[in-house]
Amino acid sequence: MLVGLVGAVGMILMAMLLGGSLTIFINIPSVLIVFAGSTFVAMSKMTLEQFLGVGKVVGKAFAFKMAKPEDMIAEIVELADGARKGGLLSLEGKETSSDFLSKGIQLLVDGHDPEVVNALLRKDVSMTTTRHADGGLFFRALADVGPAMGMIGTLIGLVGMLANMDDPKTIGPAMAVALLTTLYGSFLATVVAIPIADKLAVRATQEEIIQKMAIDGILAIQAGQNPRIVETMLNSYLPANIRVGG
Repeated sequence: MLVGLVGAVGMILMAMLLGGSLTIFINIPSVLIVFAGSTFVAMSKMTLEQFLGVGKVVGKAFAFKMAKPEDMIAEIVELADGARKGGLLSLEGKETSSDFLSKGIQLLVDGHDPEVVNALLRKDVSMTTTRHADGGLFFRALADVGPAMGMIGTLIGLVGMLANMDDPKTIGPAMAVALLTTLYGSFLATVVAIPIADKLAVRATQEEIIQKMAIDGILAIQAGQNPRIVETMLNSYLPANIRVGG
């Protein structure tokens, strides 16, 4: 994600440099209209709590370490083998690569019924999905609003230009400034907001699959399933070429 974003911005800056000085592409009023204005409009579509949570979610679009599904399966199979040999209490204090998996194992150790374990973990999945959706909502809103705010800025600039038609020397610079807001709006939507929203959707899907896999594994461990059966069941989440033990 970060490499793509930096690459896209780099290509745009290079094109600007080849076309002249970067300073001609900088206009503070246009920046305020598009970037600040779009942010406030996007905020108006959300609750304050949702907006404050965007910062935590957006980091997952750039840098987010998540266990590989095949590694998660191998880890769950190992836990299933340990539970089969030493009972569920033998799993207490076991370190895992996932906080979600650790939470599920602790619920088993604490002796909760399968229905309770399933309900609590699926509630966790639901809340995680909601947080991702809130982050996606904000950036989808930016993508929708950015070009429109750019057009508003352009119209404001054109009004100012037309009001000074008696001075031909001001027409060219005024038109350039007016068009900058359209440029900023397109940049905000195409280069920033849409890619981040799409990447958050991908991350949400990946994390949901990992969590559902963990739930199936945890419930199988609680039921005392044979580790090989657990492995076969969880392998159904993976393409045939990367399945554990396959």
